[in-house]
Amino acid sequence: MKIPSNDKHRGLYDAIIVILPYIFIVGLFQILAAYFSGYDYLHNKNFPPTSLQSFFSALATVIGTTVTILLLQKKQFDLKSFIHLGLQNLSVKKDLILGLLLGFLIMLMGFLTLLFTNEISIQSFDFSFTELLLNAGLFICVAISEETLCRGYMLSNLMKSYNKYVALAISSVLFSLLHISNDFISILNLFDLFIAGVLLGICYIFTKRLWFAIALHFSWNFFQGTILGFNVSGNDHYSLININYSNPTIWNGGGFGFEGSVLSIVFQVVAIYLIYDHYNHKRVTLSLADIL
Repeated sequence: MKIPSNDKHRGLYDAIIVILPYIFIVGLFQILAAYFSGYDYLHNKNFPPTSLQSFFSALATVIGTTVTILLLQKKQFDLKSFIHLGLQNLSVKKDLILGLLLGFLIMLMGFLTLLFTNEISIQSFDFSFTELLLNAGLFICVAISEETLCRGYMLSNLMKSYNKYVALAISSVLFSLLHISNDFISILNLFDLFIAGVLLGICYIFTKRLWFAIALHFSWNFFQGTILGFNVSGNDHYSLININYSNPTIWNGGGFGFEGSVLSIVFQVVAIYLIYDHYNHKRVTLSLADIL
């Protein structure tokens, strides 16, 4: 069904229509990555890919995501238009530093809280520079692909049709549902991911820049999984610190990872409020300056 270009729900249509092409195109690139990296999906179902194979898969996802978005834009393969999804050369350093710092602080506070309340315990340490590097590359790719798709493409399209807060809520629902097939998924985990979508998008609705969200997404996953030993959205990766759960609970997130916990929701809601308050106060200040 063709949606008129002036239809008020056009933004929602454009945000949703990307999903099937995304799955198909990214799937093709991931199959190619698996083939060239030597991973056989059919015969290795019980054997997870190596960190190198996971990195190639994530890199393929970045390429597939980029191709999908370029194909669906009005001007096909318009790189300038792609950059204007939120990758402009504006406040890059500041946004990256703030995003990295916020993700690190949330994960560190969560880890220490769980450690001191005996929700988790440290079992061992496993330092490998190669694994650290590969996992950093993996999570950089994950952050770029998911933020470009969910905030740069979906949220920006939704904002053309709806109030920015409504658009943020819808994009967060879509972001959450994209993880519905992950291991250990539950209603709590989906709600946690919805809140994560709000946190990742709250800065974008005020600035139209992706750098903060990309840095936060990377930092969140890297410190959660690679450094502190939690699973990441139900996926197990190499970890510098190996932890053990006294018992999987709603406070530690269990097999889904810290991002599936009640504690995670609490920290994220606080961060969302602080970011909103910052931009709302900044907007009021500018308005008063204009009046004076």
